[in-house]
Amino acid sequence: MIFLEFINNFLICLTGLPASGKTTFAKLLKKNIMEQQNKFEVKIIDPDVIRSVVSEGAFDPEKESLVRKQNLKDIEKNLKKKKIVISDDINYYTSMRHELKQISQKLGVCFFMIYISTPLEICLEWNEKRGKPIPNRVILNISEKFDTFEKYKWETPNLILDLSKVENLDPIVRKFLDYIAQQLKLISKKRKKEKSNKTTKKEYKELLDSLTRSLASDLLKTAVSKDQKKKILKKRKEFLKENLDKELTKEEIKQKFRKILNQTLNIGNI
Repeated sequence: MIFLEFINNFLICLTGLPASGKTTFAKLLKKNIMEQQNKFEVKIIDPDVIRSVVSEGAFDPEKESLVRKQNLKDIEKNLKKKKIVISDDINYYTSMRHELKQISQKLGVCFFMIYISTPLEICLEWNEKRGKPIPNRVILNISEKFDTFEKYKWETPNLILDLSKVENLDPIVRKFLDYIAQQLKLISKKRKKEKSNKTTKKEYKELLDSLTRSLASDLLKTAVSKDQKKKILKKRKEFLKENLDKELTKEEIKQKFRKILNQTLNIGNI
């Protein structure tokens, strides 16, 4: 049964310490999205999969730049294919999150961030239970360097979850997906309105330019001196600048511009 209507694809950026439960949560997100809509495919981009190719699965600091580069490339590629993409990565620097934000802006898709806030001691404990696939020193190091979210408004997480304190994630995931669906509708509506306003502004600018050009052209034909011609062109330029954001009617533009020319140049009625 289909419950959700996503009008566009989008990007979800997971962020949190290693072993905090991000991959488990990413899989749950994908499962719920696929169960509640059938318009978009869902792709989880996991850098561990990339590491399995680049560095045979091991965490090699010298090869992390290659992993990151391929990670971003895969995210962009799948978004271009109109898939819903989940970035299952630690994304512990603001710069890393911003790279994802930039990709979403470039492609015109919405960007959502989920911070998996499982505490360090729990992450270390869970890492022990799964056989320390990541050295504890790496987790400790990342914890010390982890950028918080206070610096930029865009970086405020849409959802914060301590997975060590939640027993049943399904209601939380469903509520969050409802939130995403509503945000997509609101943003789509806003973009359509902005596009409409831009079109209207463009038409107004063209009308303003056309009418003043025509009136000025008629005057230039009758202007006697060079000085008079310069005044006409100068007044037109000033008029355009002063009235660009006023949205005058066709008649208002004509009347106002004629009045200014008559008063300033003393050349009678136009």
